[in-house]
Amino acid sequence: MNHKWNYQPPSQEQTEAAKALAKETGISPILCKLLLERGMTSAAEAKRFFRPQLNELHDPFLMKDMSIAVERLNQAMGRKERIMVYGDYDVDGTTAVALVYKFLQQFYSNIDYYIPDRYNEGYGVSVKGVDYACETGVKLIIVLDCGIKAVEEIAYAKEKGIDFIICDHHVPDDTLPPAIAILNAKRADNTYPYDHLSGCGVGFKFMQLSLEQWH
Repeated sequence: MNHKWNYQPPSQEQTEAAKALAKETGISPILCKLLLERGMTSAAEAKRFFRPQLNELHDPFLMKDMSIAVERLNQAMGRKERIMVYGDYDVDGTTAVALVYKFLQQFYSNIDYYIPDRYNEGYGVSVKGVDYACETGVKLIIVLDCGIKAVEEIAYAKEKGIDFIICDHHVPDDTLPPAIAILNAKRADNTYPYDHLSGCGVGFKFMQLSLEQWH
């Protein structure tokens, strides 16, 4: 497949606006042109873009099923249930597992993690992983960067008494897995204002809300 770039040189008005913003901010007019194309027209907006603050993040509760996910996690911790943090083997999945596992480990010790073997198990939630969770007494699995298409595997886990919270960013099929909660901004019924979060980003939103509650 061949792709062709259509370069459109900036208009005189755009060039002057970029120069004015560059003078106001002290940064390159080239960067200012990019800022303008992204809707940032003042020095204050540029500063907020380059130096974002945690209090400017979107409310995690805007994400569908977030309240259900937090309630189930709190329930598991209150009952001292064994929790597994399960993630894909790629960079997004492994960083997501590290983030969620390390965060929860500060408050809770009955927790494990699982990264499926790329060659023996393949992508996503595996029956082998579910069986391991069952054998080790896991009652709740938080799955990151995968799970949105694991209808059969999560149904299998449900039969074994294991609940799932899905934190994924892949486009779902028409049929969603029978998980307790599905955090995914690409759901057809999405209510979150930004739908391009990574799997790790979705896990962060989950932990962001937990951090606010536990502090």
